[in-house]
Amino acid sequence: MEVLEFISHIIKEPGPYQPILAVIKGFRNGAVYGAKIRAPHALVMTFLFKTGSLRSKIWSILEATIQHSRNLAFFVTIYKTITKLLHFLAGEKEKRHSFVAAFIGGYLVFGENNRINQQINFYLLSRILVGLAKLAVEKGYFHAPKTDPFPYFAAFVWGTVLWLFEHERHTLQDSLRSSMVYLYDDSEKWSSFWNFLWHNK
Repeated sequence: MEVLEFISHIIKEPGPYQPILAVIKGFRNGAVYGAKIRAPHALVMTFLFKTGSLRSKIWSILEATIQHSRNLAFFVTIYKTITKLLHFLAGEKEKRHSFVAAFIGGYLVFGENNRINQQINFYLLSRILVGLAKLAVEKGYFHAPKTDPFPYFAAFVWGTVLWLFEHERHTLQDSLRSSMVYLYDDSEKWSSFWNFLWHNK
């Protein structure tokens, strides 16, 4: 009972324990967010595109969810631990601390080349490029475009990905390639009304 009262007290008034509690809460939030993001995505993609028994599909969903959840939890823990340690050693927060901590965490957690890590890293890369472009305009390195550049960006992205799919598809990620096969190759094939409108094959 005393232990529970002590824990309850430091959670309400963390004081010197704040950095440790922040790391623990970061682990919790990483695990929960990873599960929330991956579970519905894995559910939809598995039942839409994967073949096999119901048991194998459920296991695949659980496996992907656990991996995403675990990776985010460990990354947040590593990142917060290192940044707080660097802040303590330097006596104040410095901009480079966040990069150093995330660099180490990214290498340790998201450096393994697997399907889940590829998706997460590619997702972040697109956001980084947009963020860096906005920052370059804000800093005055480039002038803000007079018209919305998004239509040209969309045209370039779709033109490039379809060119790669049609002529160099081996270069595309497996999940993207399978989605595009479903959309563009499978729509060329049918043998009856059943697999023309209702069923793909």
